[in-house]
Amino acid sequence: MLSISGVTKRYGKTVANDNISFAVGDGQIGILMGPNGAGKSTIIKCITGLLRFTGRIEINGALNNTVEAKRQLGYIPEMPAVYDLLTVSEHLEFIRRAYKVQDEAYSQQLLERLELWDKKDKLGKELSKGMQQKLSICCALCHRPRVAVFDEPLVGLDPHAIKELKNIFRELKSDGVSVLISTHMIDSVEDYWDVANIMMNGRFAATMLNDGSEGESLEDLFFQITEGGAK
Repeated sequence: MLSISGVTKRYGKTVANDNISFAVGDGQIGILMGPNGAGKSTIIKCITGLLRFTGRIEINGALNNTVEAKRQLGYIPEMPAVYDLLTVSEHLEFIRRAYKVQDEAYSQQLLERLELWDKKDKLGKELSKGMQQKLSICCALCHRPRVAVFDEPLVGLDPHAIKELKNIFRELKSDGVSVLISTHMIDSVEDYWDVANIMMNGRFAATMLNDGSEGESLEDLFFQITEGGAK
């Protein structure tokens, strides 16, 4: 479970996140949406321990800055960060050693599904941005995290990789993983999310549950808030 309580992040006088609280339960997919500058990437960087903040963030009951929490977290950043002089297979080996993972089969499976297996001997600097994004996804998931955080994961991916990643989202949900996805691509997540939070000006402007009831669509709510003068 991912739990965020009263998180505030300031850059000088600018409040990027203003007293944010929400949770993503086991086997749930949570969505973060909002226009550029709304604060989505900031809260994700707070969750993953890349930024200092006030408030409290827990990953399966452990504070997010502890080793125990980091063992259970997988993070796919918006901009892939790979090592220029490590091959694709060496990236996965590095991550497995860091997390003391013995199972190599799952790493190979991820590479095959995202069509990187035949690129396993290529250096990071030889990969296209889309391939680097796919490698970043494999690295974040190969230790089988219990909380997975994706920041704009579909950007730059080819259609096959998008289809496979959507399947992976569903599999993570089925396995009881807490999944948080920040995205601008509403149509890419509309059929499998559980809770969506729409951000404006560092705050949550609305929260919507996907409970199967008919009513306003997530897309309609998003545009109503972001283009309707919500404060």
